[in-house]
Amino acid sequence: MVGGPSWTVKLGRRDSTTASKSLANSDLPLFSDDLQTLISRFSNKGLSAREMVTLSGAHTIGQAQCSTFRGRIYNNASDIDAGFASTRQRGCPSSSSPDNDKKLAALDLVTPNSFDNNYFKNLIQKKGLLQSDQVLFSGGSTDSIVSEYSNNPTTFKSDFAASMIKMGDIEPLTGSAGVIRTICSAVN
Repeated sequence: MVGGPSWTVKLGRRDSTTASKSLANSDLPLFSDDLQTLISRFSNKGLSAREMVTLSGAHTIGQAQCSTFRGRIYNNASDIDAGFASTRQRGCPSSSSPDNDKKLAALDLVTPNSFDNNYFKNLIQKKGLLQSDQVLFSGGSTDSIVSEYSNNPTTFKSDFAASMIKMGDIEPLTGSAGVIRTICSAVN
């Protein structure tokens, strides 16, 4: 385990048996989204700006492909720490190619395998890997939330669990639509 919070997952949720790339592209946040677009995307699903920042904290673990952050580490001098950019450039060449684009980097350089509040500390230091992460602390309306979570890991973890439960209740399928999976990681 990575040390994150726990919450009770509701059983019996019906999952779709198909996927829609166009729906995913229109509804899910993009690595290049600005703050207002992120707030709008989450609001469209009934989530507040605070819940958006909270759920973005999941980026305290995980990795991103070079193609999603190359522009940020090579072409951005105003809202990125120069040393951080230089470190990330060593693992992500400036030239695009199928192999280069797939190279991975941890979203959190300091504690990549721990679910903690270091993600928020990174943002304050201008060390957000994705542009959509750094915009959460860039002189905008969510700066105070990032600051709060950077100073209070207990509040972050508690809010994260509550936000995950709320996110799990977004647009559930009902009736005969979809299936209840017998194995969560596989379609029946």
